[in-house]
Amino acid sequence: MTSVPAFQHDNARQSRMAQPAAPRRARLALPSLRLSLAGAIGWGLAMGASALTDLLLAEWVTPAQIREISLMFVAGGALAFPAALYLARFVSIGRGREAAFAALFVCLLATTIAFTSGLHALLYWLLAERHTTVFSGFWFSEVFFTIAAALYQFAVLGIRLYLPIGFVALLLTSLWFAQVTR
Repeated sequence: MTSVPAFQHDNARQSRMAQPAAPRRARLALPSLRLSLAGAIGWGLAMGASALTDLLLAEWVTPAQIREISLMFVAGGALAFPAALYLARFVSIGRGREAAFAALFVCLLATTIAFTSGLHALLYWLLAERHTTVFSGFWFSEVFFTIAAALYQFAVLGIRLYLPIGFVALLLTSLWFAQVTR
């Protein structure tokens, strides 16, 4: 019969004690519906304004494309805010203002780019021409490379549309979150 070292018993006891904290923490992190909706509208409009301003300053040729891209940024920002707010609250519960600022800054930055680039990839894929039958091996390859190309295109051309207004909005929103959560 082998004996188990004492440190393994302590680790097992600590992990059992920590398990109930995760669901409680997840419930505490849930923001109110009002805050989520208001933030989604405000953040979406800020991201749309950022894209619109950049496109207008670049004197883009077609107003229809400016409108479509701005609306995509509005939708991406609106979808990203509630997810980012939840994640930031989850990470920063019980921590200081600096942690709250950093949590929202990183979460909002990552989710905004992820949702907007995901919408761009989805629209890019939906508007692409199909050259093969659905669910064939080549079709999966075609879908993969179409989406990969759209994500790359967004990384190269789309992220710049967040500057400078989107970055300033990100800083101000993160400062607000650091003040409100404490």
